[in-house]
Amino acid sequence: MMSIQVPYRGLGLLSAALLLNIAACGITDQGSSGGLAAEVDAFLETYTDQYVDCYTASSLADWKANTRIVEGDDTFRTQTEEAQQLQAKFTGSKENIEAAQRFLESKDQLTTLQVRQLEQVLYEAANFPQTVKPLVDQRIASEALQNERLYGFEFKIDGQAVSANEIDDRLDASLDVTDRRKVWEASKEVGVGLKEGLEEMVGLRNRTVQALGYDDFFHYQVSDYGMTSDEMMSLLGQFVRELWPLYRELHTWARYELADRYGASEVPDLLPAHWLPNRWGQDWASLVKVEGLDLDPVLADKDPEWLVRQGEEFYVSLGFDPLPKSFYESSDLYPAPPRAPYKKNNHASAWHMDLKNDLRSLMSVQPNARWWATSHHELGHIYYYQAYSTPEVPILLRGGANRAFHEAVGTMMGMAATHKAFLEGRGLIPEGMETDETQALLREALDSVVFIPFSAGTMSHFERDLYAGTISIDDYNRRWWDYVRKYQGIVAPSERGEEFCDACTKTHIINDAAQYYDYALSQVILYQLHTHIAEKILHQDPRNTDYFGSSEVGNFLRTLLAKGATQDWRLLMRETLGEEISANAMLAYFEPLVEYLKQQNEGRTYTLPNLGT
Repeated sequence: MMSIQVPYRGLGLLSAALLLNIAACGITDQGSSGGLAAEVDAFLETYTDQYVDCYTASSLADWKANTRIVEGDDTFRTQTEEAQQLQAKFTGSKENIEAAQRFLESKDQLTTLQVRQLEQVLYEAANFPQTVKPLVDQRIASEALQNERLYGFEFKIDGQAVSANEIDDRLDASLDVTDRRKVWEASKEVGVGLKEGLEEMVGLRNRTVQALGYDDFFHYQVSDYGMTSDEMMSLLGQFVRELWPLYRELHTWARYELADRYGASEVPDLLPAHWLPNRWGQDWASLVKVEGLDLDPVLADKDPEWLVRQGEEFYVSLGFDPLPKSFYESSDLYPAPPRAPYKKNNHASAWHMDLKNDLRSLMSVQPNARWWATSHHELGHIYYYQAYSTPEVPILLRGGANRAFHEAVGTMMGMAATHKAFLEGRGLIPEGMETDETQALLREALDSVVFIPFSAGTMSHFERDLYAGTISIDDYNRRWWDYVRKYQGIVAPSERGEEFCDACTKTHIINDAAQYYDYALSQVILYQLHTHIAEKILHQDPRNTDYFGSSEVGNFLRTLLAKGATQDWRLLMRETLGEEISANAMLAYFEPLVEYLKQQNEGRTYTLPNLGT
């Protein structure tokens, strides 16, 4: 799964303009006049101006740190720390904390927008409160170092350096089980050097947010949804249970399919991790090639920029504005050259650099099906940024309705760009070509449904334990694989001892911590949004839609996206969809697949429990 960039940043070479931003990032006294509402407005105006300066400086910093990683050169890491410390000094200042708390004591006299902005001020402050400045400084330094270790790591197979893309490509295509295991094990080596740093970061993250009353860092991140940790885990458990019968069928199908594909003498009870096309077993879609819908050969001779431009054309057809020229000038969209003296973050992301008009994406686009969907996904974030960057949305509330909404929109648009009707309309496949609709639906389920046990199960439970203090560094790997086995039905090809940290190989554990449930919620929300668009606006089969050129779809999306975080996300769902968050739409979408899988699995042995317990 791909992501938007997290709110706080790091830094690269400090330009004159950037230095001016940093200089402006200070703390000033807040005066009062004209009553409480006017006093709050004055505070928020001053705070926002300074926040944008800090945010922009830190964004520019982090951009350079993620796009130019040079082994042995800690210049960018040092500048990252400096920028983050300046931002932390402002957002976490005692003056800002006390002012926001004081105003909220009389919130019944304030507008909803004022209250939501003040609450955002306190939420930002809790991440890096200056009341515990030594801890904040340690945390920033620790996180910058871990980020450098993570993205500066050189993967090697048989002594030869390989990129993350090359690892993914070999796991996607190789039929040699011995080679697959070698590639999979190579992908896990990065975790070894991150384990001790993770333990340090967990402690520092917890202690900083505890200074403002949060139980731990996981609780802090969950609170952004207006929920407790227990409430979030209960919701995630509901998703797993609701989708488990379908996942159990997919798991059984995959065991037998892959045993046959690799010539295994026996069908394993649990899926060997190196048999799967994804390093973490979170996406099995490439196990199925749908004749006529296999985009890899269609896209192979395209220029990578063409994929991105096609994504832009899709959004423009819905009525959105073309991307600004600066997007292409400032983004880093393609893989680093083979002999480049630097590395770059290999995780696709979208960036709102100044919470205004500086929009960028960090990708490594190649002409294949995976990057076709990813390009459309990442542009979904960019157009979400554009939609709420208006005078009607205060800068402090320029975010998604919740964090999952951003992912839901991006992933929904990536999915829509792979439907048969859409591809026919774009001339990528011949119109009227016969395709196996069941296989197409199976491929989608091997992506979307398979993802839920990983996101709502393995990742979220591991991170909950990690920050709640119920797991020690001597038990990281065992706990990780316990959850992988329980929720995904996957096992490592051999014993993975505590010298490894296989959880650390997932980038989000290191630099997007305690938020992976965002992706689980986003999968559920996207099917609710998509079903509404298909059935209520386009009057099309949700499994085969073509959004392209629909102004009605564009109007619906803009209405939804333009509100940013100005109202509670649950209220927004009720107003726009008429329903609460639920996996019902997702289950209905894949309902035609259930009977097929049961037929395929007739006479086979199911090895996952009936209820997923």
